[in-house]
Amino acid sequence: MNARTKPANTRTRLYVVLAVLGLASSALVVRAVDLQVVRKDFYQEQGDARYLRDIDIPVSRGTIFDRNGEPLAVSTPVESIWANPMELLEHAERIPDLAKATGLDEDSLKERLVERSDKEFYYIKRHLNPDDAQAVLDLGIPGVSSQREFRRYYPSGEVIGHVLGFTNIDDAGQEGLELAFDQWLAGEKGIKRVIRDRLGHEVENVELVREAKPGRDLTISIDRRIQYLAYRELKAALVEHRASSGSMVILDVPTGEILAMVNQPSFNPNARGNVDPAYRRNRAATDVVEPGSTMKAFTISAALETGKWKPHTPIDTSPGTYTLYGHTISDVHNKGLIDVTGVITYSSNVGAAKIAATLGRDEMYDVFHRFGFGEVTGCGFPGESPGNLPIAKNWGPVEQATIAYGYGLSVTPLQLAQGYAALANDGRLRAPTFVKGAQAQDRAVIDPQIAATLRGMLETVVRPPGGGVKAAITNYRVAGKTGTSRTAIGGGYQKKYISLFAGMVPASEPRLVGVVVIHDPQGAYYGALVSAPVFSKVMDGALRLLDVPPDDVQNWYTATPDSGPTVRTGRRAPDGAQAEPDYSEGVPE
Repeated sequence: MNARTKPANTRTRLYVVLAVLGLASSALVVRAVDLQVVRKDFYQEQGDARYLRDIDIPVSRGTIFDRNGEPLAVSTPVESIWANPMELLEHAERIPDLAKATGLDEDSLKERLVERSDKEFYYIKRHLNPDDAQAVLDLGIPGVSSQREFRRYYPSGEVIGHVLGFTNIDDAGQEGLELAFDQWLAGEKGIKRVIRDRLGHEVENVELVREAKPGRDLTISIDRRIQYLAYRELKAALVEHRASSGSMVILDVPTGEILAMVNQPSFNPNARGNVDPAYRRNRAATDVVEPGSTMKAFTISAALETGKWKPHTPIDTSPGTYTLYGHTISDVHNKGLIDVTGVITYSSNVGAAKIAATLGRDEMYDVFHRFGFGEVTGCGFPGESPGNLPIAKNWGPVEQATIAYGYGLSVTPLQLAQGYAALANDGRLRAPTFVKGAQAQDRAVIDPQIAATLRGMLETVVRPPGGGVKAAITNYRVAGKTGTSRTAIGGGYQKKYISLFAGMVPASEPRLVGVVVIHDPQGAYYGALVSAPVFSKVMDGALRLLDVPPDDVQNWYTATPDSGPTVRTGRRAPDGAQAEPDYSEGVPE
C-alpha cells in the first residue's frame, strides 16, 4: 500500500513545485512587462527625478555706458558657495573649517544646515571673489560646491547712484534705470539638463534645454563728466550753506536728453547695506517742491499769449503790497511803476498777481498744463511724480494769484527743467529721455515769438539790476529765473526755505537748460545767492566740455589784445553807474 502511494506523492509534489515556479515566472514576466512597458514612463520619471536635473546657465547683465562710451554699470563674474546639507551634516566635523573659510559663525551655520537637512541645496555664501571661492573648495569639504554668478559693479559710485539705481543679489534691477530697463539688460538664463550622482555632483551633460541669451548693453544720455561737475558743485553748495538736500538737472535742448541728474545726500550703490532708504530716492524725479518765482516765466507766457500784455506794458506795484480778498501779497521791496519785463527782472509777486488777475483761470491753467506741469514728463523713470497742478475750476482769485508766483502747485526739478527747455526750444515741448539717441517727438506749446521774447526777458534777471547775476557765465548770455519758496507742511509753511534757479545758455541759441534746487539752506536762502552760483559753475564747465561757442564769438575773436574778450555787463542805472543787483525774492509769510 505504501509502496503504491509513494510515487503518486512524489509526482504531486513535482507538479506543485512546477506550478509554483510557473506562477513565479509568470509573476516575474508580468512585473517586467509592467515595469518596462505599462508603467515605463512613471518609473523613468522617478529615476530622472533622483538623478536628472535642469540647471540654470547664468548670463551676464548688459553693461550701461554713458553717452561717450564710459562704463557706468558692469557685471563681474563671482562664485557662490553652496552645500548639500544632508551630506555636509554627515561630516559635521568639517563645519568649523567651512565657517572659518567663509567668515560665518559656526553655531549659526550648523543651525541653518540642520533646519534644511531635508534639502539638497543651500547657499553658504554668495558673490565671493573667484580666488576666495577656490580656497574654500580646496579644503575638500564633502557636499560643498560652487556656482558661477554675476555681481553688478558701479565704477562712478555715488556720483550717479540715483540715476542708475541698483540690482539685488540675484542681479535683478530694483531701482532707477536698472529697474526701468531690466528686461533689456537682464537677458535670459539658459537651461541645461544634467545627471547628478547621489551626492549631487554633475557626472554628465544630457542636453541643452534653452540657450542662454546675454543681456544687451545700454548707452544712456548722461555725460559722466558733466554729471561729476554737477555732483561736485551741488555737494559743495550744501556744505557751504549747511543745507539738508539738493538736486540738479541738466537737459540738452535740441534732443531732450538728460545730460546730468544729481541729488544730495547721495549713496554708493556698491555698498548700500546700511544706507537710509531716503538717501536712495532720486529726488530730482520723485520729490516735488513749490517752485516759487521760477513759475513767473510761465505766468508771463500766458499773459503775452492773450495779447493784452507786452514786455513794456507798465504795471504799478506800489506800495509793494497787494490785498486780495483779505490776503496780502507782498514784495520784499517796493518797485513802484515797472513794466512786464520788470516783473521778471525784479521778481515782483505783486506784479505777477496783478497780471494773473486779468487772465482767465482756464487759459492760465491751459498754458501751465501745456508746459507739462501736473503730469509725468514721460522719461520713464520708475516712481516719477506728476507733481500737482490743481484743476482750474478749483481756483479762486487768491489761488490764481499765488499760483502765478509759484505757490499752490508743486513740480519736480525735472518738470521745471522740461518747461524751461520748451522756452529754450522755441516753444516746443519734448519729453526728456535717459537714452542716447532716443529723441522724442516734440510738440508746440507756445508761439515761437513768445518763447523768444521770454528768453530776452529772462536775460535781464542775470544782468544788473536783476537778482540772478551770480548765474552769469563769462562770454555767454544766460537767461534764467531765480526762485525762493518756503517748505510746505500740514497745510501751512515752515520757517525753512527752498532756493531755486532755472536757466538756459547760450541765450541766443540755447543748448543747455539747468535747474538747481537746494533745500533748507542756513543763513542766506535766496535762490539768487544759493542756487544761481551752482548753475554758473556747472554750466560754465559743461559748455566747455561740449565745445559750445560763446554767443558773441565774432566779437570775442575780433577784440583787441588790450581789451580782452567782450563780456556782457547788462543794463545800467540811469546815471550811467552800474546798477546794484537785487537778490531778494518775494517770499510769502
